[in-house]
Amino acid sequence: MDNIDDVNPANLLTLSRIPILFGVVGFLYLPFTGASSLAFVLFLVGALTDWADGYYARKKGLVSNFGKLMDALTDKVFMVGLFISLLVIGVLPEWTLPLLLLILSREFLITGLRLVAASDGLVLAAEKSGKHKTVSQMVAAILLLLAVAVREDFPERLPLIIGDVLHGGGLGFFVIATLLTVSSGLQYMVKYWSIFTGSKVGKP
Repeated sequence: MDNIDDVNPANLLTLSRIPILFGVVGFLYLPFTGASSLAFVLFLVGALTDWADGYYARKKGLVSNFGKLMDALTDKVFMVGLFISLLVIGVLPEWTLPLLLLILSREFLITGLRLVAASDGLVLAAEKSGKHKTVSQMVAAILLLLAVAVREDFPERLPLIIGDVLHGGGLGFFVIATLLTVSSGLQYMVKYWSIFTGSKVGKP
């Protein structure tokens, strides 16, 4: 049982990404100059918690099953929630909708896989392929948010082409992130297929 560890600072850092997401989206909708830059900075804070929670947990010996599961879940909510918001406000163009649906489908499937595994007493921690897709998603989000900040908050100080280049780079990384997301999802499904089929589950 992880009852004592459930409320440790590492897990609080993990859970903080949810309210941070709402803060980022909220700033994107606010009309005053500088709001987009604040959204960008707040997203960076949220991205840093993804590193800080694991580092703190390992350093203090607070690694728990709850922490492993919630770290993976909050990553998904944080990134997918942001991409949905960027699509709604037009930062992501309409043609990215099928890609976003692929990402969303993968995340639901892997979340279901983890929940089924947890019911059998097995916690599936993030693997390297999953970490790679998370990093690519974050790079895409950083470039897209920075493009918005440049366009909205510094239209007279910075050339418009800077925002265009950042936006194009963000879209490119979003496509790459989609490919890595689907690829890592397929790897999970193949590796842990016995969990879905109800076969005997061993430790990975």
